[in-house]
Amino acid sequence: MGNKVDCGVMAAYDYDGGNVAIDIYHGLYTLQHRGQESCGIVTNDYVKLYSVKNKGLVNEVFNRDNLATLKGKIGVGHVHYGGDENDAIPPIMSRYCKGTITLAMDGHLTNYDELRSELEQRGAIFQSSSHAEVIMNMIAVARTKLPSAEAAVYDTMLRLKGAFSAVLMSPKKLIAFRDSFGVRPLSVGKRGNRWFVASETAAFDVIKAEKVCDVLPGELIKIDETGVSHMTDGVSKSPAHCIFEYVYFARPDSMLDGNNVYQARIDIGRELFKAHPVKADMVFGVPSSGLHFALGYSYESGIPYGDGLFKNSYVGRTFIRGTSEERYEAVSIKLNPLRGAIKGKDVVIVDDSIVRGTTSANLIRLIKDGGAKSVHMRIASPPFLWHCKFGSDIPDRKQLIAARMSVEEIRKQIGADTLGYLPVEAFERIGLKACEHCEACFTGVYPDEIEK
Repeated sequence: MGNKVDCGVMAAYDYDGGNVAIDIYHGLYTLQHRGQESCGIVTNDYVKLYSVKNKGLVNEVFNRDNLATLKGKIGVGHVHYGGDENDAIPPIMSRYCKGTITLAMDGHLTNYDELRSELEQRGAIFQSSSHAEVIMNMIAVARTKLPSAEAAVYDTMLRLKGAFSAVLMSPKKLIAFRDSFGVRPLSVGKRGNRWFVASETAAFDVIKAEKVCDVLPGELIKIDETGVSHMTDGVSKSPAHCIFEYVYFARPDSMLDGNNVYQARIDIGRELFKAHPVKADMVFGVPSSGLHFALGYSYESGIPYGDGLFKNSYVGRTFIRGTSEERYEAVSIKLNPLRGAIKGKDVVIVDDSIVRGTTSANLIRLIKDGGAKSVHMRIASPPFLWHCKFGSDIPDRKQLIAARMSVEEIRKQIGADTLGYLPVEAFERIGLKACEHCEACFTGVYPDEIEK
C-alpha cells in the first residue's frame, strides 16, 4: 500500500523569465504545518534542473547561498511528513526519452499496489515506496504514445484512484492536477506575470499574490508559453473534500474551495456549545489547533475565553514514550498549565480530536494538577470511528478509542468531568455540505469508488 503521508506543494511559473525559487521558499515556509520531516525545491531554466533537498524544516534546509543556485523561471517545491525514511526526498525527478519530469504531490493512491505491480511487470524499477513515483512512471509511459505532457498526465489521471493534489514540471510546462473527488486542496494564484500553485491560499498571501481559482476535482491546469489552459472533461466526480482540513490540517488563514477556514472553526465552536452546554469559569483551547474552536465556544456561551495552557514553541510533534509517566512528561514538555489562570476554576478545554485517548488523558491530568477544580472537555470533531483510506495519518480502527468505547467510557478513561463531541450534522449547519465533503473517518461512508 505504500506509506501514509501528509504534504504541502508549491510551484511557480514566471512569464517574464525571473527566478522563482525565493517565492517558492516563502510559500513552503507558509505550508510548513503540512510537513516537517523534509523539504525540497527543484527549478529549471529550460536546459538544466537545479535542486536543493534535505531532511529538516524549511529554515534548516535552505539558506541564502543554496537558494541562489536555484535558477529558472519554473519551479516546484514540497514539504513532507510521513512515508519511508529511505525514500527519496520530494519533489522527485526523473529523466526519460522525452526529457525530464519533476513531481510534487500531496496524496495517497488507493490502487497503488495494483498500479505498481503492473509497472513492475513491464520492467519498471522503483527506488522507493512513494506513490508519486508510480504516477511519474505512468506519465512517462503515456508520454511515449501521446503528443504532449498534459495529454500524458490526463491519460494517467483516468487510471488513478484515491486522493492526490499534484504539480508536475516538464522542461517548459507547469501542470497542476487534482483527483476526481478533490479530496486534498489545491489552488492557483497570480502576481503580475508570475503564476503560482499551492496546497493552501495562505502561501499566496505571504508572497503578495492573489488567488485566481481552485483546481477543480478532476481538473488539469497547464501553464506554459501559450498561456493558462484548463482540462476538465471525463475525470471529475461529485466533490468529496476532506472535512478534516477544517478541523486540523489547514491554516486558519486559508480559503479552501470557497470556504474560510477561520470562520468554519469559529462556527464549529459555536455548534459545540449548542450541542454540549456547560457552566464554567473560563474556556480555552489546546494550542494551537484548538484555539479558534474555543473562541467560538466562548462567543456562543458567554463563558470568558482565556489562556489556560502555555505551549513550548521549540517542541514539534509530541514524541511517544514507553510508560504512562514518560508519556505524561512528554505532554508536559510541550504544554504547561497557566496555574494563575486556572487554579480553583471550572474550565472548558477544546481540542480538535481524540484518536487513541492517551494525549487527552495526560492533558486533563496536567490541567487538574495545575489546580483546575473541574475539566469539561469538548472535541471539535465527531468521534473517529474509521481509518482514512486516503492516506491521512489516522490509524486502524482497533487503535481508535471511539471505535472501542462509548462516550461515557471515554470520559472516564481520560478523566474529564464531562465530554462532548461535535455532532456530525453540525458541519452541514455551518455550510460544509455532506454532499461536498468526505466525512468517512466519522461515518464510515466513503466516496463511491472506495470500498470499506
